[in-house]
Formats: sequence, structure tokens, C-alpha cells
Amino acid sequence: MERRLAAVLIADVVGYSRMSEIDEEGTRIRFHTDLHELFEPKIAMHHGRLIKTMGDGILVEFHSVVDALRCAVKIQQQKAERNAALRPEQRMLFRIGVNLGDVIVEGEDIHGDGVNIAARLESLAQPGGICISGTAFDHTVHKAEVGFSCLGEQQLKNIADPVRVYRVLLDPSEAGKVVASRLPRRRAIILATLAALLIAAAAIVFAWQWPFVPQRPSVAVLPFANLSSDAGQDYFTDGITDSLIADLTMLSDLDVIGHNSVFAYKGKPLVLADIGRDLGVRFVVEGSVQRIGDQIRVNAQLSDAASGDHLWANRFNRAAADVMAVQDELSRQIAEALGLKLTQSETERITHPPTANLEAYDYYLRAEQATRTGRRSRLLEALALFDKAEALDPGFAEAFAADAHATAYVWRSAYDDVLQSALARKRAYEKASRALALDSALSSPYAVLAVMQVVDRRYEQAVTSAQQAVSLGSADAEAHMALAYVQLFSGNHAEAGAAVDTALRHDPNLSAINRYTAGLVFYLQRDYTKAIDSFERARDGSPGNGDFVTPLAMAYVRASRLDDARATVAEGLRFLAGRDSLAAWRISNAHFRNEQDLAFILDALREAGLPEWPFGFKGNEHERLHGEEIASTVMGKLLRGKTEPSGSPALMQIERDGKAVFRSTTQMVTGTVFVNGDMLCEQSENAFGRADCGPIYRPANSPAETSYAYVNSTKVFYFSPVK
Repeated sequence: MERRLAAVLIADVVGYSRMSEIDEEGTRIRFHTDLHELFEPKIAMHHGRLIKTMGDGILVEFHSVVDALRCAVKIQQQKAERNAALRPEQRMLFRIGVNLGDVIVEGEDIHGDGVNIAARLESLAQPGGICISGTAFDHTVHKAEVGFSCLGEQQLKNIADPVRVYRVLLDPSEAGKVVASRLPRRRAIILATLAALLIAAAAIVFAWQWPFVPQRPSVAVLPFANLSSDAGQDYFTDGITDSLIADLTMLSDLDVIGHNSVFAYKGKPLVLADIGRDLGVRFVVEGSVQRIGDQIRVNAQLSDAASGDHLWANRFNRAAADVMAVQDELSRQIAEALGLKLTQSETERITHPPTANLEAYDYYLRAEQATRTGRRSRLLEALALFDKAEALDPGFAEAFAADAHATAYVWRSAYDDVLQSALARKRAYEKASRALALDSALSSPYAVLAVMQVVDRRYEQAVTSAQQAVSLGSADAEAHMALAYVQLFSGNHAEAGAAVDTALRHDPNLSAINRYTAGLVFYLQRDYTKAIDSFERARDGSPGNGDFVTPLAMAYVRASRLDDARATVAEGLRFLAGRDSLAAWRISNAHFRNEQDLAFILDALREAGLPEWPFGFKGNEHERLHGEEIASTVMGKLLRGKTEPSGSPALMQIERDGKAVFRSTTQMVTGTVFVNGDMLCEQSENAFGRADCGPIYRPANSPAETSYAYVNSTKVFYFSPVK
């Protein structure tokens, strides 16, 4: 993935949505006239490259930030002259932001923080004005016939560090000046006094109100009730809820609580004030869905969480085939009721249906419901349903994205009985890539790619992909948790912790696997209280899943709760039928960039009593074979025996060149075998493609008809060589 330093110019029309409501066709014509007659000539004159238009916005790249600023100045000056000759209602004003920063290049497109900062600067500019970043100012001061007003450091949305911002002074009399943002001294003193009073008043209000007071509208969409006589229609009702959450999450001026937190209230009595306080939101959406034959009835209402007052309500009676049109109207009407002004791009995304094929959409909703259970049997069902949806509509980007997410979960969890590791890896990459080819604005595929890249130990690429996911899905808790996972395994603990904190703001009740990731982050930050809480929530969020039981033991050890740690390991081994071991943890977490991070985990699990090998196998060092003995015993041989603990028959054929196949009643693995030191190693498509190594013993008490014992992270194999 190519990166480079570039000057970025972003322009946007002021009040485009309002103008379009009055005269949609005329507004579009005026925009394109300005694009072709004003922007394009000036861009060419200043050696820029028009990347793309984005609804009512324009993205341009320059090699020189001086050229970028001069271009912006000429555009605004000529636009002011054009507007002077027009009636007020015909005038179109632009805001422009200019930044010098690092960008990511993908084909003809660019993105990344360099572009994001330019977009935020554009929103700070006055109508007809220009704002630039501190990096741009440092290279352009005194190189353009303009002045600058310093606005100081600004905290820009979704940008981690404050950015110095300068407003460009276009009046010729201001040329060459660099001034602070001006405010008459007397007025400044008065306003400072008033500000102090307001802060004090706000503190008083804060003390009497909720613990969390949102800075902008915030909403929780509660699970819609299924009023159909068929409980099997839950997937359809849940799908409408999730689609509404996804649509509202796209809006830049609204905070929306994620799926896991709101679905915790499904089927429970609702007390709006409690929900508002617990989730930290001001508004709540409730609703119901009734599906009768080919008709649907959807009721929805928006309420103030504190007072319970209804701010908006509507009922939709439509044919089931119109379900996506209903979702579109729901989203737009709720946004209007909240007083939000949607940008052109936001409107386009909400009104663009994910698919025109209702049957494909139905398969997609069923697959999403099956995926959320996390159960292996349902995951296999989900992948088959995604295949059907994609076959019916090969342009269904959301289906490919959700498929990639589910497949990556299978791969990450090593559920080889659902889909073998190599096939899952290939499928996840292909589905994520297909989703992005269809819709590059989706955040989920980037999150999937980020997780897979870090497991492949491509740390820089993984961080870039995760940051892109967050950039496209700033309110998406899954995107922030992907970033947390990537930063965690890359060794950036502080950045991982910040990503977890952001995810929790958007979805306080994270999924079990995300709680597990959060627990690891807190554990490596040595915050064992938070680690225990996260691991306990992961365990409770996936009952009976031993994968989320054992991790709790490491935090108990560090908190000096050794009895609890050992009891937890015993519980995890019971759920996993003895398959868990330090060897399994070592190979599944080998992508920790800092070896000491993994060692800090393994040391605690060892102290908690987790055995080195699966099924509690312990070898006698006096009976262990050395490297040459291992080679002469197994290379070029057929090994016949049985696996523990079931005692089921198994065979392992090893050719002299190392090609090998292992067969048992439940497993067949092909790959290569080699001797490394005093270990026999298997390299296959399983275990993320990593070599799974273990010792061979000649135990005195070997089971009947066997002479040796071979153990690694997945098996204990008692065998005898057949010549």
C-alpha cells in the first residue's frame, strides 16, 4: 500500500441540502458549472489533480502546498466576483480546507488522516473562506498574497491530536499579516467573565443531571418487537432494527449506541429514564414489526429518555417488498425529528438500498442472525446463507462484508470443523476485497483485513487498515475494537487502550470476543481490576464457551487470587474437554510483536495450573527422544496408533521428503513434517499456517501395541512405526 506526503484541498458547498430542496435540478447544474468553469481550470493552472467529487464536495491533490493554497485563493476570489452578479438565491458559496500531510494511495484515490484533516478544516471555514492546517501554514506563510488569522489548536473530530488551524484572510489589505484571532479587549474581558459564569452554571447543572451529558444528539435504537404470530420472524424484525442503527451510525452529527448494548434490552420491560442513564443517551427509538403474508406493518417512535415525551411517531403499512424503502423513510424522518441537517453524501447513503433483491436480503438477514449466536453449528449455516444472498445479487456489498466478518471469526477462533483454516483465510480475504470493490466506504471489510493482517504479522499494514476502518466508521464499535486488537498485538498498549475506551462509549456492552480483547488490553496495561471485569463479561456473554473462561485465570493470578485462578482453569478445561494448554495458547498468539507480552500471559496461566500439553499429558524427560532419534524413528515411516483421550485409531504417513498426512476418525491434515532441535514439527494449513512442534517420548507405560508418544498443541498420538 503506497503512502506519500501530499497537499490536499477539499471544497464543499454551503447549504447544499437546503438549496436542493428549493431547486434540486438548478442547484446541481450550478454546482457542475462551477466545477467545470471554475475549479477544473484553476486546478490545472496550479498543477493539481482532481481526485473525485463527493456529492456536493470536491477532493484535489497537489504536489505543492503553495500551489494548493494559491489555487484555493483564486477560486474563492473568482467565485466572489461571479456571485456579485447573481441574485442572492442563485449564489453558491464554498468552504475550502487545505492540509499538508500523509495520504494513503489506492489506485486513483487517496485517503487517510491527510485527507480527513482537510475535511475537518473545510467545516471550520467561513462561507466563501479557507482554513489551513499548521503544517500547510508553515510552508506557505509569506508565499501567497494573503494574510492569516491563527485560531490556535483545535480538537478535530476523529483526529487524535489537536491541529493548529489558520483562517486565510482574503482581503488585499490583510496581505502579509499573521494575526491572532482578534477580539476587542473590553469585549474579551466581558466574554471571559460570562464564560466563567456559564462554566460554573454548567457544573451545577451537571451535578444535578445525569452522570453523562452528551455534547450532541445521542440515541439508542432499542430492539423492535416482533408482533408477528411466528416467532421465527425475529430475524426479520432484528434486521430492521440493525439496519436503522447502521443508517443512523452513518450520520456525522449523531452518536448512536451499538448493537450489543441495545439488544441486551430485548424482551425486557423498558424504563426509558434508566436506559438513558445506563447508555448515556438523550433519545430512544422504540418500535414494532408485524409481518403478515406479503405485508408488513412497522410502528416507530422517538422519545426523550429523561421525560418520556414523544418527539416523533409514525406507522408504515407496506408490501414486504418495500421493506428497504420503509427503512429509508424511518432513518430520514428520525434524523429530521432530531434536527439534523444531512449532507448530500449522507442522504445518498441512506437512500441507497443495499440490494434490490428481496430474497437475497432475506438470506442476508437470516445469516446475520445465525452469525450473532457465535455457535459453531449456526456459523456453518450462516456461511451457506451468505453464499445464497451473494449468488442472487453479486453486487450486494453489505452481504460480502458481513460474510467476511463471520468467516474471519471462524478463522480467528480456529473452528476447523466449520471451515478449515486455509479455506477460511482465503474466503475472508476474498469476501472483504469484494465488498470494498463494490463499496469502498464500508468500514467493516477494513476491520476484517486489519485483524487478518496482524495475525499474518504485517503490523504496519494492519494498523493502516484498522485506522481506515475507524475513519469510515467513527461510531462503529467493531471498527474501534479491530483497531484495539491490532494495536495490542503490535505492542502499542496505550493506543489499544484508547481504542477500547472509544468502543465502549459507542457500545458499552461489547460482544464476548471484543470483551476478551479488551481484557487482554487491560491485562497488559496491568489494570487487573478492569481486566477481570472484561474477562468475566466475556465469559458471561458466551455461556459454556471455555475459550472465554480460561483467560480470566491470568488476571486472577496477577490480582493474587490464586485459588480462583486454579478453579477457573479447571472449569475451562472441563468445557473444552481437556484440549486447552499452554502449547495451544503459544501457537494461537504467536503474532504478539513483543515476545514479553506473550510471556507475561503464559507465566500467569502456568501459575494458574494450565498444563503444558493438551489432555494433561506429561512426559518423562528420561524417556524423551533427541533430534536424530526422532528422525530415524518417524521419517519415511507409517505411524500406526491411537489418539488420546478417546483411544480412537489414527495413522500418520511421513515420506522421506517430509510430506505427511495425519488421519483419525475426526481429522485429516496434510502438510509437511520436519525435525527442529528435539521437536517434531508439523506445518499445515491449520494453526494459522504456523509450525506446530512437540516432543516424542518412549514411555515405559505406553498403551498396548504402541511404543511412542507424540504430543503437540492439538493432539496426543501414541504410535508404533510400521516399516
